[in-house]
Amino acid sequence: MADEIKAVGIEKFDGTDFGYWKMQIENYLYGKKLHLPLLGSKPGNMQEEDWLLLDRQVLGIIRLSLSRKVAHNVTKEKSTARLMEALSGTYEKPSANNKVHLMKKLFNLKMIENTSVTQHLNNFNTITNQLSSIEIEFDDEIHALILLSSLPSSWEGMRTAVSNSAGKSKLKYDDIRDLILAEEVRRKDSGESLSSGLALNINTRGGR
Repeated sequence: MADEIKAVGIEKFDGTDFGYWKMQIENYLYGKKLHLPLLGSKPGNMQEEDWLLLDRQVLGIIRLSLSRKVAHNVTKEKSTARLMEALSGTYEKPSANNKVHLMKKLFNLKMIENTSVTQHLNNFNTITNQLSSIEIEFDDEIHALILLSSLPSSWEGMRTAVSNSAGKSKLKYDDIRDLILAEEVRRKDSGESLSSGLALNINTRGGR
């Protein structure tokens, strides 16, 4: 069962981004028609013995999707509904510690030289989405600046081109993301420095 959960892309919940994990595990249980214990009460047409067995099965599935650290915190919960309530009470409400953890994670995120830009953007967006889920939002330009600052030193030419081209205009995250992706394609195709092209692109975008 643990392998099946992993196969469908559900990562073990490690205490961060509870909302996303909850969505995944609920989707999985509904897809398997094992969702009734999530509702917390036995259907009137179900035998008590069958209900207890189903609840225990779902409880086990959820426990298998928890990291060891998280699982230790909820070992006393003996029903699916109580387990989900305990997890929600502990991890769904944003704590100061969780906010600090995610902020550190974002500002320490650096793209490794010669790695996939798409993967870096996925990592970046995952963290910013987690912050958004706990009501920490960034101004669009700040969002763009944080992304630019996370690029490796070999991208310094692009950062300079973007800064010079923007002037007093505010940067837009979507524009910066698209420029980074385009630069990766150019590097793969030609290996040439295209700072002038980047400057032209951002000037064109700024006029929209």
